[in-house]
Amino acid sequence: MQITVIGKQLDVGDALRQHVVETLDPAVEKYFDHAIEATVTITKQAHLYQAQISVHVGKGMMVQAKASADEVYPAFDSACDRVAKQLRRYKRRLRDHHASRDHHEQARLEAIHYVIAQEDDDHSDDDHVNGFEPVIVAETPDRIDTLSVGEAVMRLDLGDIPALMFRNGKHGGLNVVYRRADGNIGWLDPNDKDAGGA
Repeated sequence: MQITVIGKQLDVGDALRQHVVETLDPAVEKYFDHAIEATVTITKQAHLYQAQISVHVGKGMMVQAKASADEVYPAFDSACDRVAKQLRRYKRRLRDHHASRDHHEQARLEAIHYVIAQEDDDHSDDDHVNGFEPVIVAETPDRIDTLSVGEAVMRLDLGDIPALMFRNGKHGGLNVVYRRADGNIGWLDPNDKDAGGA
């Protein structure tokens, strides 16, 4: 697995880089031996170090974790432990996903991911009435995969993301899973059957 180590507001020396490789590589390979690449970003903010790890374990499958500590090594080690815990938790499902990758490749829906600038408080409600449009600051190609609800929840958890849209493999409709404020996972499954008045 190729590992890239990036430092922000600090210089990543050879000793830290070696520690990252010698710790992360075996932690990932223990549970998933076909990982593609990993990026470790270490940031220093005042007295805290934050380590963020992203491991690309397969096509369309990303594992992410982050942790903070007063020292750089404990910050990285804690984030690495979280990655290993996530991989251990989903080990069987990740292997099943890897084996059935060809099916998912055919069932993918192409999409465009837009990033919209946050609105200024200076805009009044009149702007919305008169057709104010949000500003798009970035757009990238993306995809919406066909997944089971369990696979979608796994990706939400592994990617440490707030929400995920997917095509439900059971009925083909678009669904969303999201992380609720109470810590539970929400699942939105629009019911089109009632729309026709059946």
